[in-house]
Amino acid sequence: MGLEEDIQEIEDEIANTPYNKSTEAHIGRLKSKLAEKKEKFEKQQSGSGGGGGYSVEKHGDATIALVGFPSVGKSSLLNSMTNAESETGSYEFTTLDVNPGMLSHRGANIQMLDVPGLIEGAATGRGDGKQVLAVVRNADLIVYVLSVFEIEQYDRLQEELYDINIRVDQEPPGVTVRPKIKDGIKITSSTEQDLDEETISDVLRDQGYVNADLNLQENVSIDRLIDGLMDNREYIPSITCVNKVDLIEPDYKETVDEQLRERDLDPEEVTFISAEIEKGLEALKDRIWNNLDLIRVYMDKPGRGVDWEEPLVIERGSTVGEAIAKLGGEMEERFRFARVSGPSATHDEQQVGEEHVLEDEDVLKLILRR
Repeated sequence: MGLEEDIQEIEDEIANTPYNKSTEAHIGRLKSKLAEKKEKFEKQQSGSGGGGGYSVEKHGDATIALVGFPSVGKSSLLNSMTNAESETGSYEFTTLDVNPGMLSHRGANIQMLDVPGLIEGAATGRGDGKQVLAVVRNADLIVYVLSVFEIEQYDRLQEELYDINIRVDQEPPGVTVRPKIKDGIKITSSTEQDLDEETISDVLRDQGYVNADLNLQENVSIDRLIDGLMDNREYIPSITCVNKVDLIEPDYKETVDEQLRERDLDPEEVTFISAEIEKGLEALKDRIWNNLDLIRVYMDKPGRGVDWEEPLVIERGSTVGEAIAKLGGEMEERFRFARVSGPSATHDEQQVGEEHVLEDEDVLKLILRR
């Protein structure tokens, strides 16, 4: 029996086993084995040489992936928001490769990737799905693109991403494991656990830990425990936009809102757009910016003054030292101190060191050794 058959057999057993306290440990071991088998299968597929993949070099200050099924309007959206010219059409598989475009917004250059339209089974390789989804794993933000007439596609997209180990809108589990040479498995926890120690220990052993110290900083489910023990999960934030709103009658909006709420999506936090007539695109750009959590720092350049046109764009919470690292060159070696004006400073031209945390729209002047 091959790995694919093993995976299917375990998935069937999980699906057919009622979940309760008496079956919890058994299901936990099944899920742990399933994760192990899937990882082996993924490595096997990667090493088989099948498919050229969709490797796209990252450019700009951040990268977002437009994720949606065929013909929801991703290509039109990319063309409307960036300098890309993606091939579009009204038939399935209209996007033939990953199409990159660059969105310029609030001084940032944000790479947008229109990945080929997903189909059911993409995570198992159908329609080059694995190569497509691999591109998504490298994104800083996922933008779900839904048709206003097919909100239910959101469920399938979530499943496909989960199956290739992308955890959307989740923080990494509070799970720390430290292998050791002897003394078996020791479990410590900062909070009460619903799982019993035997189940937790069984999962650890299935993952190859015979002697280890495990520390839990949250009340973990089986899935969260397994995620915390694996090193191939990606945790990526997301936003959702609903396209083709120009094609519905106003009273249909209530139906759409209800469908979104059924999926724990607040209609107020979903951006309604029409890529065709360029409606709602500025609101979408702002939402992308806010969810990427970027800030702008204006550099005060010697002899030229403050460059208000091209700010340095960095992640929120970045320090002066991290800003210098992004600038590159010899500045790190020559750095003496900096002067900062703006939201993070207590006064104009405050003298600071490398550990100073910058805020959006600060003005930064570097004082360097000659």
